Amino acid sequence: MRSFFVILFVVFLIPLSNIYGQLGAGDSPFERNFQDVKFIDAYFGTKNEKMEFEPGDRNVPFTVVFSNVGSQDITGIRGQLSLPLGFKPAHGQDDLSFADSDTNAETGENFALTFFVDVQRGATMGTHPASIKVDYSRLRESGTRSSFFDFNFELTGKSVINVKADRHILTSLNMNEVLVDVKNDGTAPISSVRIELQNTQTALSTTSQSVTNVENVVFLKNSWSLGNVEPGETKTFDIQVYVPENLRGSTLRAPITLTYFNAQGDRDSVQKIVDFFVKGYIDLTVYNVNVIELSNKPTIIGDIINEGNVDALFGFVTVEPLENSNIKKQTHFIDEIEVDSPVPFNIPVEFEGEPKYGEHDIKIIVRYKDAIRDENFVNYETSIFVPNYSKSKNSDVIFNEFLIIPIIAGIGITVFMIKKKRRQKTEYDL
Repeated sequence: MRSFFVILFVVFLIPLSNIYGQLGAGDSPFERNFQDVKFIDAYFGTKNEKMEFEPGDRNVPFTVVFSNVGSQDITGIRGQLSLPLGFKPAHGQDDLSFADSDTNAETGENFALTFFVDVQRGATMGTHPASIKVDYSRLRESGTRSSFFDFNFELTGKSVINVKADRHILTSLNMNEVLVDVKNDGTAPISSVRIELQNTQTALSTTSQSVTNVENVVFLKNSWSLGNVEPGETKTFDIQVYVPENLRGSTLRAPITLTYFNAQGDRDSVQKIVDFFVKGYIDLTVYNVNVIELSNKPTIIGDIINEGNVDALFGFVTVEPLENSNIKKQTHFIDEIEVDSPVPFNIPVEFEGEPKYGEHDIKIIVRYKDAIRDENFVNYETSIFVPNYSKSKNSDVIFNEFLIIPIIAGIGITVFMIKKKRRQKTEYDL
């Protein structure tokens, strides 16, 4: 009977040994090799914050996170990190970087080891392999245990966000449209970029000015979505804002907040401020253009009125011929064009070649500078009629000559008759 049970034991033992032989200790679909320490994550940054770095950055934190999955608290935690080509320890001569944990790790608790490394300029962005050895001791147990892990980490690069308006000048009493560029000057992409205009009195600027004046203007929109911005790429959004007259000559400070996901996959934000200078409003109109006779010559006259809120400086008026007109182009200086005060101008008509009287199409160009010395132009096209004043003058002269000749002749006859009577009287007296 005893031999029978021995045979049964051998028969059942052989299949079980074959099963273990096929799976092996490390091939089991279930993890059998339980340890006290489990690898969680590895990234550039500290335990509480992931950071972006790029080739050339030195002495940067590199954190590896673990969990104490054992049944006892552990202490004396020390790590040795081995990084691939392109990464070196910030301190020391060999290829290993060391870090110690200054606290114990209770069972079920996560803990981190932070190393400091140099990212060499030749390092490439992307995924890199690394290895780490963790030494630790169990509480109430002598001796040191060790765990080894191979893992991958990402060198993401660095996102550098710059904000710039295409022009920094706004005009009061006017609706202004300004294009603002958001450029990623870094090496890491940013995604799901959203912009919020901070239109509050408590918004802070980069110059620590606690109060802005954006609450005094009217924005048609205060939020924008830009999507993804790749390294070196620029995305644009437009701001439409109405500025009241009382902000003329002041600086408008517009604080904005950009929120986005960085290359580490974390939500991040950055504060920027866009400054604008508010200039005065100049609105010129040309009217009452006509031709009169001045100093025996036809002269183009007209008026310019400024319906804005500041004077136009260094004004010039130019008469330019259009189509078949042969009027000579001329420019006259008129100086300042004050607000609500018509400024007259007069330009004598001169011709290129033979005078051509009658109707002419011309363009009146008013050139001036505003308060920031930008040059501006106002164009006004019209038709004028140029009379031949010299012809009418000659006709008047001929008409006067016909009147003067008979008068002179009459005077001469009268003088002759008087002399004749005097001669006859003298002869009679003798």
